[in-house]
Amino acid sequence: MSQIVVIGAGVGGLAAAARLAAQGHSVTLIEQAPVVGGKLGVEQVDGFVFDTGPSLLTLPHVLDDLFAAIGGPPTADELPLRRLEIACRYTFPDGVVLDLPGEAAEIPRALDAALGPGRGAQWSAFSERAERIWDATLTPFLESPIDVRTMLRLSRRLRDLTTIAPWKSLRGLGTSYLSDPRLRMLLDRYATYTGSDPRQAPAALASVPYAEQAYGSWYVDGGLGRIAAVLLNRAQVLGVEVRLGTQVTEILTDATGVRGVQLSDGSVTDAEFVVANADAQQVFNDLLSPDHPGARRAARRLRRTTRSLSGFVLLLALDDPPSDQPHHHVLFAEDYDEEFDAVFGRKGRPRPVPRPTIYVSAPADHTLTPDARSGAWFVLVNAPPHDPAEGTDWDAPGLREEYADQILDLMAARGLDVSDRIRHRVIISPADLQRRTLTPGGSIYGTSSNGALAAFLRPSNRSPVPGLYLVGGSSHPGGGLPLVMMSAAIVANMIGVAD
Repeated sequence: MSQIVVIGAGVGGLAAAARLAAQGHSVTLIEQAPVVGGKLGVEQVDGFVFDTGPSLLTLPHVLDDLFAAIGGPPTADELPLRRLEIACRYTFPDGVVLDLPGEAAEIPRALDAALGPGRGAQWSAFSERAERIWDATLTPFLESPIDVRTMLRLSRRLRDLTTIAPWKSLRGLGTSYLSDPRLRMLLDRYATYTGSDPRQAPAALASVPYAEQAYGSWYVDGGLGRIAAVLLNRAQVLGVEVRLGTQVTEILTDATGVRGVQLSDGSVTDAEFVVANADAQQVFNDLLSPDHPGARRAARRLRRTTRSLSGFVLLLALDDPPSDQPHHHVLFAEDYDEEFDAVFGRKGRPRPVPRPTIYVSAPADHTLTPDARSGAWFVLVNAPPHDPAEGTDWDAPGLREEYADQILDLMAARGLDVSDRIRHRVIISPADLQRRTLTPGGSIYGTSSNGALAAFLRPSNRSPVPGLYLVGGSSHPGGGLPLVMMSAAIVANMIGVAD
């Protein structure tokens, strides 16, 4: 039995801690915040409950696999999953509204009805290619460690390589199948699921819309934050020692690898393995000694990557919200390219988008509100990370409030006016995200997937420091609830069952 410290109680850390405990190890989980969940946050305001991170669950079988490994599926009362009949409503700049069905078989008919005859056939042809990409990458890439052997395996399978088309961007692949600019806009949206620019993100990300549509869009009644709560309970039942409100200041190493962690109170917790569910940049730049050659190499590698985009969030407690609002709604920007140029600083410094795409999560879930005539809405726009020196200073006086007003005005202009229904408004800027999660700049996914080699530049789960492993959205295979749970499975398999 090994002594293992897991740093960070996000979903990746919770899943890793529970898996390792189930494998017979002695596990201590240390989290700097007073609550678990990490980016899967929950905010409560005057009887309203908001998910402040992920608002969509995809690939529910990944969650099933996790619970099978740590003690069986949760009861329906613990984690009630519900498949959405409408996956998302999309409002395009020309005013056309598309309600995308939650069942893949119904999507072509809905596209023809909303966008015109033939659009469904275009999307179906693209989805067939996306399915082949999914099949080619699932086992050798998403479910496996990323290392030299993985790259060699992929490079030698010419048919799979041709399918994945690493020389193409997501935008480029979509253009070859989709003639309608609204379909291309719909596809571009999926690049933001990894914090990326569709003009630079690899064509392999076509697997994202395929997986979402093939496996469905799901919600957890009571809010997705319940996932973290159930995982915490399972971890504690398995014997994991959980320390909340405790900050790790250094990962201690010697000539053989990791030997433990030092805490902010000066105490030391010994460990044979350390699993870091923290942003990789923080791990290699702040938690490891700069004298360690492995840390220096990893930090240099990270400097070659582009930080993912961040997000600017409004939590709106509403009285009498519109009754016809679906759970998920995207109000597209008039100029999507201008949005990506602004966020990633393609034409000057990264800056807030003047007229961004707006995402609204409006769950029809009255357990989240004080009464049946109110709503707890989560509103998100893509935003550049907090970077006062070279980008946007989100702590600049007045910026948060002005930008929040601007977003509400845009919602109204695009047909979703709720300004006179707001009882409470909470703003969460990229600077706030940085403070809450200790993620540099508030970058949601660590590094972006911009560039053909981005996936291989993302930190691997086995670090260059012996005994140190990484889980979570900033490491392989990437961000989003299913992928961080996959990263925990990869690490648990690497460490193995206790002797």
